[in-house]
Amino acid sequence: MNIQKVNLQSKLQLFDAYWTPKIVGELNNQFVKLAKLKGEFVMHQHEQEDELFYVIEGKLFIELKDETLELNPGEFVIIPKGVEHKPYAPEEVSVLLFEPVTTLNTGNTNNELTVPDPEQI
Repeated sequence: MNIQKVNLQSKLQLFDAYWTPKIVGELNNQFVKLAKLKGEFVMHQHEQEDELFYVIEGKLFIELKDETLELNPGEFVIIPKGVEHKPYAPEEVSVLLFEPVTTLNTGNTNNELTVPDPEQI
């Protein structure tokens, strides 16, 4: 058995592209992903999966139907399955995502931001 610790800052230094989640761990059929976000994303929902956004650095906004959430470093939110949401970040933000392995980053929307097979780093 090969058990290894993961240093989030070291992993974040391995990529610069925005909106391209990278897999850094897996447990119980869930992926732990890191992503750098900046600018606008797309309004979408996940029909079958809840999604956790944890802010490591920066400030993340998540637009919902009736409100906009603001997340600062050390804060997280769980977006329940079926809830439309649109993450956006005026400045670069680093986030940790926790979601089932079947979760597509753009949910029910398929466009140029869709990452069907995230890289493991």
